[in-house]
Amino acid sequence: METVVWVMILLVCFNFVLKQTYRKAWMVAAISVVCALFVALTWQWAIEQSKSQLNDWLNNPALMLDTAVILSIEVIIQMAYCIMAVHLMNTGKVRRRTILVYRLLRWFPGLLIFPVLFHLETRCMFWLTGMAFTTIAYGLAIVVLLAIPALAWAIKWLIPEKELRLEVFFLSNALIAILGIIATVNGRTAVAGISEVNWGALGGMLSLMLLGGIAGFTIFRLKHNK
Repeated sequence: METVVWVMILLVCFNFVLKQTYRKAWMVAAISVVCALFVALTWQWAIEQSKSQLNDWLNNPALMLDTAVILSIEVIIQMAYCIMAVHLMNTGKVRRRTILVYRLLRWFPGLLIFPVLFHLETRCMFWLTGMAFTTIAYGLAIVVLLAIPALAWAIKWLIPEKELRLEVFFLSNALIAILGIIATVNGRTAVAGISEVNWGALGGMLSLMLLGGIAGFTIFRLKHNK
């Protein structure tokens, strides 16, 4: 479980930096400052955490399910940005409302990066024993402030094609969604399996599919005739 969580942390950091390649330089600088201030101002809460408490959080089903909701919202928003960007690339004239939605999705920096930064700060408190807490916090804040624009520039230099970066961003979010399911389930099953077929439920599902197909075909024929 801990390995899956660390892989998700790396993917969240990668997605956050990859999203910065679509923004202007002043926007990247502003987001870097916000992240650095978050790290520098939360050290008092980071020192109150313990390794056993962090492990208890990972093994808490209710907390993991709440985390899954936030994770799903983040992934949906980021994937919607990818789809909207592809739509604008391949469409000629678009409405102002579509452009407004695209700009809002592009401005969305991501919420998962803040708990990830807090987790990394807590781990640094455990690893760098003997150093002052403020020194660790301010040092990590400086690293975050410099690393975000530097990594964004490096990714943009390695993958100059905007379409390719967009595809990588979409696939990385899909991978986070899959790993999120694995991490939140944690060996549990939501519904117990049964050995008998519920013919009533199966018939109802097939009926809904048939009615939906007939309705869709009818609407298509009416629009085609017009």
